[in-house]
Amino acid sequence: MSFITKVFKNYRLLPNVKAAAAKCLSTDSRLVVRELAQEPIGAIENVKLEPMSKPDILTLPNEAVVVKVSHCAVHWVDCLMMAGQYQQAPPLPYTPGMEYSGTVVDVANDSTGFAVGDAVYVADMINAGPRSYGQYQQYGGMATYTVAPHIAVRKIPGNLSFAEVATLNGAYETAYHALVHCGRIQAGEVALIHGATGATGLAAVQLCSALGVNVIATGGSDHKLDVVEKQCLGVGKVIGRHNYNSEASLVKDVKAVVKGVDLVYDTVGGLELGKNSLKVLKFGGRYCIVGWTSTPFAGGGRGAGANHATANVLPTNLIMMKGAQVLGCPVAIHTNLDQSIRKPRMETIDRLVKEELIKPHVSHEFPLADAKQALLAKWNRKVIGGCVLDCN
Repeated sequence: MSFITKVFKNYRLLPNVKAAAAKCLSTDSRLVVRELAQEPIGAIENVKLEPMSKPDILTLPNEAVVVKVSHCAVHWVDCLMMAGQYQQAPPLPYTPGMEYSGTVVDVANDSTGFAVGDAVYVADMINAGPRSYGQYQQYGGMATYTVAPHIAVRKIPGNLSFAEVATLNGAYETAYHALVHCGRIQAGEVALIHGATGATGLAAVQLCSALGVNVIATGGSDHKLDVVEKQCLGVGKVIGRHNYNSEASLVKDVKAVVKGVDLVYDTVGGLELGKNSLKVLKFGGRYCIVGWTSTPFAGGGRGAGANHATANVLPTNLIMMKGAQVLGCPVAIHTNLDQSIRKPRMETIDRLVKEELIKPHVSHEFPLADAKQALLAKWNRKVIGGCVLDCN
């Protein structure tokens, strides 16, 4: 028992003083979005860290699991969502944080398979968190405690830490969906991975390596690309690279290594990048659109509204001359429409984790109290791979 706690026990305090003292002692808190801003920097400034109590299991649905959060991933999408610039728009107020890890502290009647004390992670864009479609949208992971339905809760594999597993599914499910389900990538092929230094891009590099696919990686700095090259844990390797913030030519950098690539994995977008990517794509190759970080406000936002005038375009003449297949790869939307596609990708991800062929790279970790700094680091592209909040 701390000295301060002993003082509170030994002296009689007025009720309002007792309440203030208890609040000072409490470290249980959550990040709360109460209003949308016009852009992510303003949204990050507006978000508040507020005190919270452990959710009462008796007031929650019968399939609920209460988790004491250990680590929560910080995503680019979190920043867009707080500015109303993302396709999903959870009702206000809500707590951000789409995937997280922690310990079970309470289970409802129908939450079979879990017990208090289980080490778990939650990463289910359909059933839990602000990116989901159901009744758990308000419960994000940037908090001391949060709530998810048992269908979204999974036990942590023994070879990943709380921080690593908190960044697992969002990135690797996106990469699998684009590369395997949509792009039909095969061993022996070559993939051009744009934004390879980000969370989903780095996951794509590792997944390609695990599947025997060689990679040409692009990113915004040579230092970040140096880190990416060391993340290949399988047969496939990074055989080429391009810094798109340099004066170098993407076409020359790619053709110095191979005549053409089989697949483009594009998280960045932009006319020049798209045009030059098509130029290095083999005839009949696949162009997978995964995101558009170069024009972040061109999405389908429902809050502040998307700026569709900035939407990326691809030249149709090059698409035709290359016989290219252009594939939109919206993992959350597609999975919500056909949830059967999730089972094979989860089985593959689980197997590759067990075989130590994929392992999330976390470059930045912040305490929950510094959530704004974490969000800014993500938005300002300081992160390589994953960024997490330590909510302990």
